[in-house]
Amino acid sequence: MRLRSALLGLLATMSIAGPAMAEFPDKPIRIMAPYAPGGNIDVTARIIADKLKDVLGVTVLVENKAGASGMIGADIIARSPPDGYNLLVSANSMVDIPVIYGNAPYDWKTAFQPISHIQAVPAVLVVHPSSPIKTLADFIKVGRETPAKLAVADSGVGTTNHIVLELMSDATQAKYTVIHYKGSGQASIDVIAGQVPAQVDQLNSSLGHIRAGKLRAIAVTSDKRMPELPDVPTVKESGIPELKDFTYSTFTGLFGPAKMPPEVLKKLNEAMVKVLTDPVTVKKFADLTAEAKPSTPEELRAMLDVEDRTAVPLIKKLGIKPE
Repeated sequence: MRLRSALLGLLATMSIAGPAMAEFPDKPIRIMAPYAPGGNIDVTARIIADKLKDVLGVTVLVENKAGASGMIGADIIARSPPDGYNLLVSANSMVDIPVIYGNAPYDWKTAFQPISHIQAVPAVLVVHPSSPIKTLADFIKVGRETPAKLAVADSGVGTTNHIVLELMSDATQAKYTVIHYKGSGQASIDVIAGQVPAQVDQLNSSLGHIRAGKLRAIAVTSDKRMPELPDVPTVKESGIPELKDFTYSTFTGLFGPAKMPPEVLKKLNEAMVKVLTDPVTVKKFADLTAEAKPSTPEELRAMLDVEDRTAVPLIKKLGIKPE
């Protein structure tokens, strides 16, 4: 009887422990790209998914769920089980968009677990090649001396390109008429055609036009000059005192739902370090003028906190709302 009881007890223990002993990951992982295919977030998600499947040894699928400037797809992940199988690629705009729309179904500070930074792309200020504006100092001077006379295009309300322009405008008290487009493509077309004098864009979107001589780059918002545009100064080099420390990038990160198990978070972060230090992956991002760079979860959260301290107060001050 004692032996029988002992065996029954062992079997019971094994039946309880069995599922918990499965090592993560043991099934496909979904990465949500909460925007339409082809954009920065989608391309980023697919690059890391392609390598992550090799590192983790499971299928990694990318799902697109566009809508509400990324909030619909993000909310799906926020509501998913925090088991590491449902992940999100998002940008620093995840901090700004809920403030602009005012109806986010989640609080980004508590709904998501940062896993790792992925890549960052600076913005660039471009003008039509015939423009008399040759430098950032010229651009700021026009905005100060003739407020709101100069029209500047961006890729939409609340996008990081819009935020860059508003941050520079607020710091220097230079004012412009901002024209919001639904994406960078049409905005660039109108600047190239001479219908709009200037544009703030992500460097990877405008680089081809700049190289072709269809747009002239005035300044980049990176910390150092970009290898792709060695003759284009940074905003910091502009000689404008209010902008002597100005840098800004659209950065992307990998997130999961809040309350992920520590061991799952650790494994995903370690996997991302391998992905983002792989020479092939690094080159794929470099070809897009993006710098691939992993981080700790804490470092990624700190980056979002900086966005929260700088961009959000300005959004509230200006009363930026969706069109």
